[in-house]
Amino acid sequence: MSYIMPLTCQHLIKTYPAEWQAATVHPFLSQCRTGQIHADQFNTWLVQDYLFVIEFTRMAARLLAAAPVDHFDTLLNGLHALQIELSWFRDKADERQLTLDTAKQPTCQEYCDYMASLATTPYAVQATAFWAIEYAYNQGWQLPGHMVPPYDEFADRWGNPGFTEYVELLANQANAALQDAPEDVQQQAEAAFLRIARLETDFWQMAYSA
Repeated sequence: MSYIMPLTCQHLIKTYPAEWQAATVHPFLSQCRTGQIHADQFNTWLVQDYLFVIEFTRMAARLLAAAPVDHFDTLLNGLHALQIELSWFRDKADERQLTLDTAKQPTCQEYCDYMASLATTPYAVQATAFWAIEYAYNQGWQLPGHMVPPYDEFADRWGNPGFTEYVELLANQANAALQDAPEDVQQQAEAAFLRIARLETDFWQMAYSA
């Protein structure tokens, strides 16, 4: 892997456009836009994403523990949003009469295990990974354009301007952490970005294949 120092989030997007497109553009999302997605497909995504967000919340807490104090406000706001999001997922599951007390599918389990493994990496790597996950959802739900009900509610949760601004703040914090990071840490951050792009692609496909 090679890049101009220092590595930035924007550089990662420009360097790996195919990987990022696969992570954010998928038939699952385009069929949510048109309303053609099958209930089993969407329900699989909803349940598995709830299980994912539980572990993502733990990742957010670990990120906060490693972060410099001047990054606290953004991360604390994100944790508060995750608290609301978990409650919202439970409401959506109740509406659809879905049980959330179920096992993670292999793709979800792999993603959750990977997030847990990042706890031992430097803050710059964790911050880059955290931004990539949030940005993937922001772009995934935003790029298809206006979605028909009931999927428009889901698109608005992650595609709204406020969430976009939050993701931009995460990118700024990751860039600041990468600014003075040694080359090996920047390489770890780059590898984390690519791993997340692949896991995001697999997660959409997991639901779409239901």
